[in-house]
Amino acid sequence: MPTPKPEAGHILEPLTFPKLGGGDLTVGGPSERWTLLVVYRGKHCPKCKTYLNILEGMRDQWDDAGFEIAVVSADPLEKASADAAEFGWGFDLGYGLTEDQMASLGLYVSEPLSAAETYSRFAEPGTFVLRPDGSLLLVAISNGPAARPDLPVLLDGMIFTKENDRPPRGTV
Repeated sequence: MPTPKPEAGHILEPLTFPKLGGGDLTVGGPSERWTLLVVYRGKHCPKCKTYLNILEGMRDQWDDAGFEIAVVSADPLEKASADAAEFGWGFDLGYGLTEDQMASLGLYVSEPLSAAETYSRFAEPGTFVLRPDGSLLLVAISNGPAARPDLPVLLDGMIFTKENDRPPRGTV
């Protein structure tokens, strides 16, 4: 039986990933701040790099709005390190996303098209917003690299949601 998709309003059970620079990155469960979790396809994806470069440029805006940023992929340490070094990303970057973790997030999973792309299965994009109590406010998953939430629009919506204490939508 397939793993159920995460539902808006439900608590995301904590997921822990190794974090670039050492230690662990844990997302889900209670935290002091809101969390923006972005799952990207990995080093092989140019669309991911464009998206994450936009996110890096907005990092202070997300911080000012009260959000922690967590970004993760199935890439191994070497690939995650290479991307972070090349692009100067300063957000928390997790690596080694497992297929079980992909399933718990309801992500689509793809096989590589060739060894030149990558050598193992990887998650397609997912964007999640969690309240400090660990509940999912927003669940946006895609089966391909070209469909992701527009980050400035998402930030604007999350600021409105926080200021007006709006509930999660799509729960019926």
